[in-house]
Amino acid sequence: MSQNDICLHRVQYYETDRMGIVHHSNYIRWMEEARTETMRLRGVDYARIEATGILMPVVSVSCDYKHPARFGDVGEIEVKIERFTGVRLEFRYRITLQGTGLLLAEGKSVHCFIDEQTRKPLNLSKRLPLESKTMFLLAEEAKGAEG
Repeated sequence: MSQNDICLHRVQYYETDRMGIVHHSNYIRWMEEARTETMRLRGVDYARIEATGILMPVVSVSCDYKHPARFGDVGEIEVKIERFTGVRLEFRYRITLQGTGLLLAEGKSVHCFIDEQTRKPLNLSKRLPLESKTMFLLAEEAKGAEG
């Protein structure tokens, strides 16, 4: 696993609820922040993709909450591309408490690529072959790390 695959997030007071723990919706936001930053660091910039008329909507997202985070905690968000087909892209996330490794949450998001004008699915490899190759290699790297 590369250091680029881990992003840090310090829990802010406004992210907590009356019970003093992070509101569940924030974990999804953290996954998005980590996903876009990880991809940027790996050479796949969302802004560049969108500038070419390609959008990447979320098809599904899920999060399993394991342990609550609290104000001041620092979460380490690990991001991996689980699968890339050219049309669909699946990410896996693990959020752990920095310094302890305590698992806070695990999640997954699925995205597709669509043309901004037609809103129809498209194969990224035909429009942005370099970014497509990078994502394919990252998916293969993640598979190799697990197996």
